[in-house]
Amino acid sequence: MASIYVHVPFCARRCTYCDFYFVTGDKSPATFVRAAVQEIAHYAGVYGKAEPIETVYFGGGTPSRLAPDDVFALLDAVRTGFKADALQEVTFEVNPDDLSADYLRALRSLGVDRLSIGVQSFFDADLAWMNRVHTGAQAEAAIEMAQAAGFDNFSIDLIFGLPEQPEEYWAANLARAVRLGAPHVSAYGLTVEQKTPLGKSVARGLVIPSGDDVMAARYGFTSEFLRGRGYEHYEIASFALPGRRAVHNARYWTHDNYLGIGPSAHSFWWKRGVAGRRSGAAHRWSNVSHLGRYEALLEGRQPPLDEKQNLSLDALANEYVMLRLRTSDGLDLAVLDERYGADLVTEKVSELAWLEGDGLVTLRGGVLRLTDEGKLVADGVTERLMLDERSQGL
Repeated sequence: MASIYVHVPFCARRCTYCDFYFVTGDKSPATFVRAAVQEIAHYAGVYGKAEPIETVYFGGGTPSRLAPDDVFALLDAVRTGFKADALQEVTFEVNPDDLSADYLRALRSLGVDRLSIGVQSFFDADLAWMNRVHTGAQAEAAIEMAQAAGFDNFSIDLIFGLPEQPEEYWAANLARAVRLGAPHVSAYGLTVEQKTPLGKSVARGLVIPSGDDVMAARYGFTSEFLRGRGYEHYEIASFALPGRRAVHNARYWTHDNYLGIGPSAHSFWWKRGVAGRRSGAAHRWSNVSHLGRYEALLEGRQPPLDEKQNLSLDALANEYVMLRLRTSDGLDLAVLDERYGADLVTEKVSELAWLEGDGLVTLRGGVLRLTDEGKLVADGVTERLMLDERSQGL
């Protein structure tokens, strides 16, 4: 099974922390939609018969800046070009300020069955600091409208660790998410990216980020609070009620194939069963991060590629270690060996012993998992378990 991601680059304004590619202004999405439909058709010709499409995810940017007719055109292109009878999930990111009851009902009628609602906080002071357009009241109303429109499967995004955010604000955000019946919560620690307005403010000393101790405390509280209310902490930043895990996101964590549509979108494709090949086992590529260039290239029947990379099985093995350790299901060492030819127990025996002795991982039944303490330093744990890439060749 494969997946499709559609990057819709339009936003009402720039959030202070955002590092994704986007454009602001009143530009019509018509030329983007035409270009994206053409890109979908191109990939259908190459991969349409290879694997059925299991999930479609509209991200951004802000997909809810699109009209229902635009969404129909994009989904119709997917259903026309690919084997889509096995679709399990169609997720659509929305911002609260874009939503109306009619719009939500239109999305539902088009086959969108899951929403990702960009709440970030229910407090107006937080939202103003982040330069969000909506208010806390609009966020709550958006969730209630989504439920009334028939969306019983949705996620809300929340951000913790804002500088000087009162501790009780974060607790109240989580409590409100639970009270509103959110079946899925994505809780992200605020990250300072260099080229964002936030990054520039930090560099100039105008903003002092929350310290590591504060971030760790907020993260630990989040996990304890939501798990205590029936949510699975199934991935580093993801919490779901039983049966409400994000199917699309899980495809990334299992190295399934996916195709990225739109400016800056990334794709990954490989043919499994190539054990023994040390190079060229998989391909990853990205599109140009410029809307006008993206549209012009497709109008000229040219692929909108920016970079392309061939990945060896060793590189894939290291990536798989990182991806699986982010999840509560953990890293099955037998699968790692069978699929990638990597024997972690043999190659990293001393590191595994040290990590387990320090209480950062557990190894039971051949499955390696991060402990709660390990999740706080997940990147450091993963770095210790990276395998040396072997010589290339067949």
